[in-house]
Amino acid sequence: MIRTVCLNSTTKKFTENCLSADISELRLEEGNVVWADVSDPTSSDFEELAEEFGFHPLSIEDCRNEHQRPKIEEFPGYYFIVLYETQLAGPTDRLELRELNIFLGKNYLVTVHSRPIRAIDTASRLWHEWMDRSEQGAGLLAYLLIDAIVDDYLPLLDLISERMDELEDSIFGEWRAEVIEDIFSIKKKLLYLRRSITPLRDVFNTMLRREQPIFPRETHVYFQDVFDHLIRVADTIDSLRDMLSSTMDAYLSVSGNRMNKVMKRLTSISTILMSVTLIAGIYGMNFTYMPELRMRYGYVYALLSMVGVGGALYIYLKKVKWI
Repeated sequence: MIRTVCLNSTTKKFTENCLSADISELRLEEGNVVWADVSDPTSSDFEELAEEFGFHPLSIEDCRNEHQRPKIEEFPGYYFIVLYETQLAGPTDRLELRELNIFLGKNYLVTVHSRPIRAIDTASRLWHEWMDRSEQGAGLLAYLLIDAIVDDYLPLLDLISERMDELEDSIFGEWRAEVIEDIFSIKKKLLYLRRSITPLRDVFNTMLRREQPIFPRETHVYFQDVFDHLIRVADTIDSLRDMLSSTMDAYLSVSGNRMNKVMKRLTSISTILMSVTLIAGIYGMNFTYMPELRMRYGYVYALLSMVGVGGALYIYLKKVKWI
């Protein structure tokens, strides 16, 4: 389904639900900025876009095939951009990456996506509020959309950071063996986030080049703002990955210490039992001529010696903190 909105920067008026057949005429009118949003596209939608906007077949082909790497490609008169919106979904906080394809021209913006994109509603609302800057053309609209996507990464990273704090409390507080699973789950999420953010640096490096012919230099300041936010997100992801590595080291260290304590206790118990067994083994030998074999209170003496040796070892091991 194609939803089209047109803004005239001269009259400051929006025209919504424009017919797809009128896109070509609207683009030719001076001062118009056209936004065509295509949700859950069909083959006929792709053909219509290629016909109305004159998109290159290669960009249409990349748009058809999902799971593209975040990138920007420059074609005559427009940019083709691929980026991802993220969110945590479900009771297990499963990370979702929703692909958004953008065709960005001087006076038009075309967004194509197969799943709902929250940033589109945000950009649409802000576009109405920023009507006084409409002379910036489609560059302003692209800024509002991409900035909304990049800014959504920060609350997500804050949630991951809070989850990491909880894991650290679990490691040094109430021990849970499944903490290691949570650590690897967060590590996987950060890896996916890094894969979706890092390539965007190349996107904005291309858009911020001074020789680009599509937008005037006045528009660069908006893309520079997004680039700064992007660097902040990338730095935050790298910082969280470093912190997660430290959390992993702490888990392994605490786990090793717990194992050492268990081994010390088992070794202490084994030492006490071995000493007691030694006495029982000596007095349990079946030799005919053996000292103290026929003592009246030999059984009591043997038990008392076992208790004495066991108690002495227990006190010693307790003193050296093995028990």
